[in-house]
Amino acid sequence: MTKLDEHPTVIRHRRRAPAEVPGVLDAEWLRRLCLDAGADDVGFVAIDRSEVDDQRAEILRAFPSTRTLVSLVGRMNPEPVRSPARSAANQEFHASYEHMDEVTRKVVRALGEAGVPAMNPTSAFPMEMDRYPGRIWVVAHKPVAVAAGLGQMGLHRCVIHPVFGSFISLGTILLSRDVAAVSEPIDYNPCVECKLCVAACPVGAIGADGYFNFSACMTHNYREFMSGFTDWVSTIADSRGGDDYRRRVAESESASMWQSLSFKANYKAAYCVAVCPAGEDVIGPFLDDRKRFLEGVVDPLKSKEEPVYVIPGSDAEAHVARRFPWKTIRRVRGLRAGSIPGFLFGLRLTFQREAARGLSATYHFTFTGREPAEATVTIRDRSINVQDGHEGEAQVRITADSDAWLGFLSGTRSLVWAMIRRKIRVRGPLRLLVAFGKCFPS
Repeated sequence: MTKLDEHPTVIRHRRRAPAEVPGVLDAEWLRRLCLDAGADDVGFVAIDRSEVDDQRAEILRAFPSTRTLVSLVGRMNPEPVRSPARSAANQEFHASYEHMDEVTRKVVRALGEAGVPAMNPTSAFPMEMDRYPGRIWVVAHKPVAVAAGLGQMGLHRCVIHPVFGSFISLGTILLSRDVAAVSEPIDYNPCVECKLCVAACPVGAIGADGYFNFSACMTHNYREFMSGFTDWVSTIADSRGGDDYRRRVAESESASMWQSLSFKANYKAAYCVAVCPAGEDVIGPFLDDRKRFLEGVVDPLKSKEEPVYVIPGSDAEAHVARRFPWKTIRRVRGLRAGSIPGFLFGLRLTFQREAARGLSATYHFTFTGREPAEATVTIRDRSINVQDGHEGEAQVRITADSDAWLGFLSGTRSLVWAMIRRKIRVRGPLRLLVAFGKCFPS
């Protein structure tokens, strides 16, 4: 006997009867547990499913005993989300996320009391911000929900539940047991391809052909999150004084940032969710009177006079000027890469396909110094492909010290200085280098 064995807590623990829970959990029992905790729908995905291949390593780092992913759906109230008063919409978003976090917490507590270890990653924020601007989430809830049969991805890149439509929040529980009956994706997409999300998006992030401009959405809708917040802090630091700051930032924007810091960050649009008519419980008004639906739901959001945040020279800036001239364009800085892997990964996210119209070229990058790497970037037919290593023939070859290149991207180092010091060397037509830069405005 050791002193630990004689401790009262240990003695009471060993006297307690072990929970009678089989190695494989009954699916109906687990489903009922989740619904009773407040979820509106539930599905189960085994950890070895192909749909989670790109997440498995991260999930197992967070909870090594994961055997099953439990995907949960919570309903949102559509009318607050549709309102031009975005305070109402944001209250609904945040309340829904908080509810989902409470649901998953209740389920994990009940499972623990039954002798089944489980973990509940957050439904939305906070996240692993020490990794920013890289992968900050533990679980990507959307592909798990699709694999669990809780909907399909719509044109707007949100999961559309077959009954509740786009007005849902998602949660995932990492479970240490197998479940007797797992779920399968539904065999149709509830998206009705009405293209209302395309029409309503103030920055043109959603293309009618299915293209998605990540940086346009991130820059505007998430203005008070992450990169938008760090840009605001940089604006404060760069200002010469109060008068200079007020010239750069309107008082309403400063007040909005205060509100986000005090009451949680606000989404600037999310109009794609607001106007989506898909889902059995939601689609009725759209089918009954489309003209009235457009006038009552879509038009108020499109006609709203509001600031729209864009990166200078981006496709989003051109879209706002062309489609929404009554909205106020606010030029801000975009995502800044903090590493060479981050730069290469970010190329796919910040690529501006309209700026790339007519460009057809291959670029070889060779990074030396602290973060050595080789990559091939091909831009053709308004699309981008990024590969590891050097592939094919390149029209432009860029060799750069990694720190010098990152300094150039962040604006802390001069490109001319780096080229004179031979920290950055470029071989190929200058026009192709200039064209490349226009595809990634910052």
